[in-house]
Amino acid sequence: MVMMTGAAQAASKEKIDRRTDTALAEFRDQISGADAILAKAAGVLTFPSVKKAGIGIGGEYGEGSLRIGGKTVAYYSTAAASIGLQLGAQARRQIIVFLDPKALEKFRASSGWEIGVDASVAVITLDAGGSIDASQINQPIVAFVFDSKGLMYNLSLEGSKISRIHKD
Repeated sequence: MVMMTGAAQAASKEKIDRRTDTALAEFRDQISGADAILAKAAGVLTFPSVKKAGIGIGGEYGEGSLRIGGKTVAYYSTAAASIGLQLGAQARRQIIVFLDPKALEKFRASSGWEIGVDASVAVITLDAGGSIDASQINQPIVAFVFDSKGLMYNLSLEGSKISRIHKD
């Protein structure tokens, strides 16, 4: 499997922004309390579609944007590889919410950021139709992973490498 990397193969900024708008709207529609957690955020990194595929050896890739105060400030890609029992493909949305301004600042200052190495990210899972209580979340960085059916369970983002694209 060939994984795309770098700005040369990246989707246009406009396309990423449109997809980000859709992903955030779905997040708000599907999850009660999403508006409250997004309102508390110092920054929101949204990957509207992370595609994963593999036969024994797998990989995943997606492109997204970082928004601060509702405005896009930078574009990023996420990529990861895995080895093990796997067959098939899937697509999911990832929303990483920086609740601590210092964690956001550290992320923005990095040239490449790996989840589990550069920072710990708490993945939030809920039952279908569940709700987020923003007052109960006290982690500096939280992630929500979902598809068209809702939040996905038992996922780890450990080892995902996030890199800046469209460096202009």
